[in-house]
Amino acid sequence: MMQSHVSLEQVSDQAYLIRFGDGINEQTADQILWMTQQLRSLPSVQDLVPSYTTLLVTFDLDRTQGSALHNDINRIISRLSLDSSPRHQERHTVVIPVYYGHEVGPDLGDVAKHCGLTPDEVILRHSEQTYRAYATGFAPGFSFLGNTSAELHIPRKSTPRHKVPKGSVAIAENQTAVYPSVTPGGWQILGRTPTELIDWQSDNIGLIATGDQVRFKAISKEEFLALGGVLDGF
Repeated sequence: MMQSHVSLEQVSDQAYLIRFGDGINEQTADQILWMTQQLRSLPSVQDLVPSYTTLLVTFDLDRTQGSALHNDINRIISRLSLDSSPRHQERHTVVIPVYYGHEVGPDLGDVAKHCGLTPDEVILRHSEQTYRAYATGFAPGFSFLGNTSAELHIPRKSTPRHKVPKGSVAIAENQTAVYPSVTPGGWQILGRTPTELIDWQSDNIGLIATGDQVRFKAISKEEFLALGGVLDGF
C-alpha cells in the first residue's frame, strides 16, 4: 500500500483535511477507510467525514493543540506504506430488496432505451453487481455507491424531480443510490425498496456506512408489499 499523493492541510482552527490524490478507486477507498478507523482512537477527534478522495477531521481544541494532532495524523499517514491491513479489511455487506416495477421505477423504460437494453436486462445488470459505499452526503443516510456496470452509465435527468419518494433506487453516471427520505432529486429511478435506510435512534443513523458493500436483490410486487412497501409517491 503506497502513501503517495496523501497530503494534510489545516482548513480551520478545528479541522484538518487529508487528501488522497484525485483518483476514485478501491485503493483510495481502502486508504480512507483504514485512516478513519485509526483516527477514531484519538480522544481529541470529534468527527470524521470520509469522501471519495478526502477525509475531514474535526477536533476539540480543549482536548488538544492543533499542532499535536497534526503530528499524530502525520504519523498515521506514514504507516500507510508499512501496514498491509488497508487491503485486507473485512467489509460489512448490506443486502437491499428492490421492487423494479413501473409504479415505482418511472425511469426504467427510458434507461433501457438509452442503454440499448430491455428493462429486464437493466434489472439484471443493476442487481448482479456488488457496490461499494464511497461517500455519504446530500441528505442523511444517502450513500453514493459505485461502480455501476458500464452498460448502465446514464446522465442525471435534465430537470430534477421536486419530490422523489423515500426508498427510491436510482442510478446516475457510474453510481447508484437509495433515497432514504423524500427529497428533490435528479437521478434515474429504477425501483423502490421497503427497507428503512435511516434509524434516528441509532448512533450511526444510516443503514449503509462508508466502506460497506451493498447488493440489491430483486423482489416481486407481492414481496414488496408484504415487507411494508408502498406504491404511491409519484
